[in-house]
Amino acid sequence: MRGNFFTICSGFYILLLLIVFFSKKRLNSIENTIYSYLIVTNFFGVILAIMCYFCILQSEVLGLFNTIISKSYVIYVLTWVSIFSVYVFTIIFNSRDLTVKEREKKQKNLYIITFIIYIIFALLVCIFPLYYMNEDYKVYSYGPAANIVYLIVLIYSIVWSFMVIKNYKNIQRNKYTPVIVYLLVGLIVMIISKLYPETLLITSLHTFVTFLMYFTIENPDLKLIKELNIARDQAEKANHAKTDFLSNMSHEIRTPLNAIDGFSQLILEEENMDTIKDEARDIMAASQNLLEIVNGILDISKIEANKLEIVNVEYEPAKVFDELVKLTKARIGEKPLELKVNIAKDLPEYLNGDYVRVKQIVLNLLTNAVKYTKKGHIEFNVDIVKKDNVCRLIISVKDTGIGIKKENIDKLFTKFERFDLDKNITIEGTGLGLAITKKLVDLMHGKIVVDSVYGKGSNFTVALDQRIVTKKKEVKEIPKEVVKPLNIKGKKILVVDDNLINLKVAARLLEAYKVETESVSSGFDCLKNIEDGKKYDLILMDDMMPKLSGVETFKKLKEIEGFDTPVIALTANAIAGMKENYLKEGFNDYISKPIDKGELERVLKTYLNAKE
Repeated sequence: MRGNFFTICSGFYILLLLIVFFSKKRLNSIENTIYSYLIVTNFFGVILAIMCYFCILQSEVLGLFNTIISKSYVIYVLTWVSIFSVYVFTIIFNSRDLTVKEREKKQKNLYIITFIIYIIFALLVCIFPLYYMNEDYKVYSYGPAANIVYLIVLIYSIVWSFMVIKNYKNIQRNKYTPVIVYLLVGLIVMIISKLYPETLLITSLHTFVTFLMYFTIENPDLKLIKELNIARDQAEKANHAKTDFLSNMSHEIRTPLNAIDGFSQLILEEENMDTIKDEARDIMAASQNLLEIVNGILDISKIEANKLEIVNVEYEPAKVFDELVKLTKARIGEKPLELKVNIAKDLPEYLNGDYVRVKQIVLNLLTNAVKYTKKGHIEFNVDIVKKDNVCRLIISVKDTGIGIKKENIDKLFTKFERFDLDKNITIEGTGLGLAITKKLVDLMHGKIVVDSVYGKGSNFTVALDQRIVTKKKEVKEIPKEVVKPLNIKGKKILVVDDNLINLKVAARLLEAYKVETESVSSGFDCLKNIEDGKKYDLILMDDMMPKLSGVETFKKLKEIEGFDTPVIALTANAIAGMKENYLKEGFNDYISKPIDKGELERVLKTYLNAKE
């Protein structure tokens, strides 16, 4: 009984640990799950160890049963060490900076290898013989089957040592403590077992390490407290981010609003027409800035809700890039900046892709370059690589601006993130542009690369694959502008909008073209006018109206016999892809709010001059 003393004591301890551990609420993590297997395995190992002791005492009587129990105990030792190895591998891989897929792949491979090794050595234990000692109060088993387990423990110990040393910087100190203890105490136990094999300390060693793991790593109370602390920190960070975002948005939105309100008041008091025009241009610039902020917030919201879609259509890339150049030159204004443009001469005439998003990506990069470059130049290059029917657009925007610090490049595409605010406080921005750009590039299965030297400038390169259209297909697109002069005097236009200010703005814009304008504030009034026999040359229809939306009104209009008036969707629902949706609904065209005078004139030319 002397040799079995430590094993019996271990039995009481592991039983108590088993009860305590499984009676508490635990975190559902892979480490916790593996640890639960260790406790259960150790509990059954203690039972087997006690049975082995008494079976060896009666080995002559029990015969085969003694062999089965003794070899089962040896397989237990192999099992516990293998599970412990899996635990060690798990904490090491969880400490590495890997993606979820990379971590899962590496863990899966190691688990498979460990399982294969376990099966091979378990079979060897079953095949090789085991001998028994039972004299002078010395009771234990030995032989080739036991030596196989010593060998596997030695191999695993070497592997653990190597992996812990290699990853010691990443692993939390309390997590590799049990491994070090097992290695050190295990060495002592192996020496004692060789000198005094009757002491039977291996099972007690496993119990000791299992207990140590509970109090250093796997205590459910400690882990829950840790998770609560992590959740609290995340909540605090989220609150700080929310506060910073609201503060930033308040500043960004109020800045253009201040300009719009201030200049509007000044215009009311101003008599000099030149001054009024200058201030009106400032109001337009502030309005455009405000619109960009709102669009950015809407885009990031759609991205986070996984509702942002890529809408591929046929387009002319040369026109898109030409428009981007014009927009950038307008943004540069009087800044001492030179815009260098180099567009590939062999750019295909037609491509198929989401040109709205391509334009948004490039415009974000060009706008950033203009914002953060005080002098020097901006290079806008478009190169291409053709393969089969795919054209890879390689778009780069290089500037001589303030540049980005090396440590900030990885955080560059994080939403609401802005750097060196103390130096760049006068530069407008929400911190959304590059975050949206990265998301859009990812959605289009492209790549974006940043190369920057702080204080000298930055170079953003985007690669996007677009399908080449060799022959332009017949698609429903906005007809090309009629070259005739705009002569629409006497034409009759109906504007449908539930907002009186919007009706006033539309009527005021149309006034310049000397057309007859009639306004109604609901879809019901629009339908009544048409049913009463009133004739119009064009209808501008808002969509987002109460009770009867613009889309619903349009569907009812089409049901009226003889109705053939062009209907244009005039709406603030200006999220990318909405234009295509309205065209699919049957609308002849689309104008977003705020109304761009150039877009309005294009529609008037297209649908009114065509009837002359």
